[in-house]
Amino acid sequence: MSGLRIQAQHLRKQFRQSANGVLITAIEQLDFVIEPGEIVAVVGSTGCGKSSLFDVMIGLQAPTAGRLLIGDREPYRDFNGFRGLIATVFQQDRLMPWRSSLDNVCLPLELIGLAPDEQHRRARGWLERLGLAAFTDAYPHELSGGMRQRVAIARAFVLQPAILLADESFGHLDEVTAAELRETFVALARECGSTAVLITHQLEEAMSVGDRVLVFAKPATVLADIRVADWPAERRGELREAIQLTLQSNRCDERIARLAVQQPADAVIEQLGARDKHEQSDQAIKANGR
Repeated sequence: MSGLRIQAQHLRKQFRQSANGVLITAIEQLDFVIEPGEIVAVVGSTGCGKSSLFDVMIGLQAPTAGRLLIGDREPYRDFNGFRGLIATVFQQDRLMPWRSSLDNVCLPLELIGLAPDEQHRRARGWLERLGLAAFTDAYPHELSGGMRQRVAIARAFVLQPAILLADESFGHLDEVTAAELRETFVALARECGSTAVLITHQLEEAMSVGDRVLVFAKPATVLADIRVADWPAERRGELREAIQLTLQSNRCDERIARLAVQQPADAVIEQLGARDKHEQSDQAIKANGR
């Protein structure tokens, strides 16, 4: 299934603390666009509204103001309409302990009413792809942490969803396992053409998986929208430092801002160059025609 566009338009989310009634603003004013098939990482300090955004994207919470659109619909207003289109991988695997690996992966297919034989066929296929062919009948307590998270990834991809959401999905694993699963997740997302959003607090993870990195202020607004490809490998250390300073100061670091301003100018120059080449080609064709 092809990915869908995600767009936040003046998005705001507030809630009251039950203990004292204090009004908390989790998302201040959020505006961004994620194009179909893009993989975008979201980073921000603790309490900056990343998880609140996650809840709005999966339709569990309604915005206080503004809109979040997936395609041309709002998840909270059309919750059932997104069944089978959005899949999530959480920090904890959230496997059902009374279900085998196979039955856990089958669960979302059950919920959309797929026939049992087709459920098992698809679930076995994804478990095999994730290296768990020998563990289809194993229960969660019989699996390592990395294996359990592989089952959770298989459960997400078995839907072949338009939208993939990952909320701190690899941070609790050892670095070797986390790096391997990140690579697998990204490769499968690109293969499926899904639009993917990864919420993380790890800058290395954000820079290694995303086409873009959105850096959130606290409360959530977009401090920086970084295209990772614009920062070559030899400048990744500088990018990490710039993101850290952006988070610490709650304002966009000048190196990121400078590159963001430069990009539109570069695009115009590229377009003018392409136009000049086209005009030169036309002139050559006319000359040869004579």
